[in-house]
Amino acid sequence: METRNIIAAISLSAAVIILYTLFFAPPPVTQENLAEKNKTEQNSDAPSLDQKENVTEISREQALSESERIQFENQSIIGSISLKGAAIDDLTFKEYNVVLNSSEKVNLLAPRNSKEGYLIESGFITTDKNVEIPNSNSIWSVSGNNKLTAQSPIKLTWANDQGITFEKEISIDDKFLFTVKQRVINSTNNKYDFYSYGQIIRNEAPEITNFYILHEGLVATLDDELIEEDYDDIEEKKFTRNAQKGWLGIGDKYWITSLIPPKGKEFKTTFDYKNKFRVNFVGTEPLELNSNSSIEDKMQIIVAAKRVDVIDGYAESLKIDKFDLTIDWGFLYFITKPLFFGIDYFFKLLGNYGLAIIAITICIRLAFFPLANFSFRSMAKMKALTPEMTRLKELHKDDKMKLQQAMMALYKKEKVNPMSGCLPILVQIPVFFALYKVLFVTIEMRHMPFYGWIQDLSERDPTSLFNLFGLLPYDVPSFLIIGAWPIAMGISMFVQMKLNPAPTDPMQAKIFMFFPLFLTIILAPFPAGLVIYWTVNNILTMAQQVFIMKRTTVKTVT
Repeated sequence: METRNIIAAISLSAAVIILYTLFFAPPPVTQENLAEKNKTEQNSDAPSLDQKENVTEISREQALSESERIQFENQSIIGSISLKGAAIDDLTFKEYNVVLNSSEKVNLLAPRNSKEGYLIESGFITTDKNVEIPNSNSIWSVSGNNKLTAQSPIKLTWANDQGITFEKEISIDDKFLFTVKQRVINSTNNKYDFYSYGQIIRNEAPEITNFYILHEGLVATLDDELIEEDYDDIEEKKFTRNAQKGWLGIGDKYWITSLIPPKGKEFKTTFDYKNKFRVNFVGTEPLELNSNSSIEDKMQIIVAAKRVDVIDGYAESLKIDKFDLTIDWGFLYFITKPLFFGIDYFFKLLGNYGLAIIAITICIRLAFFPLANFSFRSMAKMKALTPEMTRLKELHKDDKMKLQQAMMALYKKEKVNPMSGCLPILVQIPVFFALYKVLFVTIEMRHMPFYGWIQDLSERDPTSLFNLFGLLPYDVPSFLIIGAWPIAMGISMFVQMKLNPAPTDPMQAKIFMFFPLFLTIILAPFPAGLVIYWTVNNILTMAQQVFIMKRTTVKTVT
């Protein structure tokens, strides 16, 4: 009985690390699951977006030079639109480097005939096979302004030999939003039906984190339902659904490429793989183009870094339902997102995300202060009762029932709950998960330094005990990178365990002594910001525990 408190606490702590991914593991995919997931799949009279293409794979630089282009630039992005196909297929983030301390910027989009091809198409299609419509090989012309900026939109036109002209007016804001106004002008006496569409094409799946706590792949919100499909799932099974509202796209850890269909019109969304990944929507109701008239439609494209203020800003200003879920906050959304805002508030106040994490740790300790006080008082009494529990064990060593009764009587007399020490750990587990999620998925934490050797709080502590933290001139294998902060965390945990009631069983005592070492090794690869949180939390916990223990006394039985 006297060791239940420690065993439970250590088991819960281990569960945080060892069993973490199990909480996020997706359910097994069965035929029944797939049938249920696609039960709302509907057939539409809308035409297919399939197109025969002969693509010769070349380098990104060669692909960019193959076609005439319209340049675009604002304060956040720079790139170009190919006049061949009128595709947005070249985009670079001006504010984000590929790796820390590098001048190379993150390129997200690339032309279709490069290996990393990743592009956005838009336009109109029709079921009338006698009508020539623009495709990926069509050459568009520019009318007027020949550079796209936040102050100056561009206009692209393409005409067939049948008296039909297609126009696109493309504008951008000062961040990541493209607005595409499309028009079809009919100068004949014939009538036609057209359907508007938008499509994202990605030639191959990128290198992904492949960790259950983060979804990377095809994503949409359709009629309030979040749809997340992995790349390998779509290679095996096509996804199709009709919706009245929503958005769709492809999400990476830090980047999102998304389409927002025309408002107030039903559309059909498709995720599929035909030698490349495709995410598209097609309007389900035809737009009737009468003789000597025109039709038009408008869609929006967001190719963005997943900054919380940007994503939430677009969700609110454009009224995009649940667009904030492009950032994978997880099932603890109600804790994770407020926790981010708390850290961000302290960052704006203190100017350093490491200090912000320490500040939020103090706030969390203050919030749990009454609960921790109750727990520590009970633990202090348990420690003070250790001699008496040892005496009872000796007295009733041959009668387990009497020992149990004597122990329960002692706990009742001293008003001690042996399981109360678990409470602070139980309430901190969701906070630990949420903080890990914040550090793992938010781009605000990416490449953010603390002090000294910690240059990126979202990555592991780069130092290692096995080369004396860089004093010895050699690199160590990744599994031996156990940095200064994880070691500090392990030491703080060891000292904290010393403050708790020790098990009377020598074997249990030895096992518990090794637990801080075990946890140090497990936590070493975790983001430095998370290890800093754990270390500071341990120190604050010890201070509170020492204070309570000095003020707690019990009357032992003689």
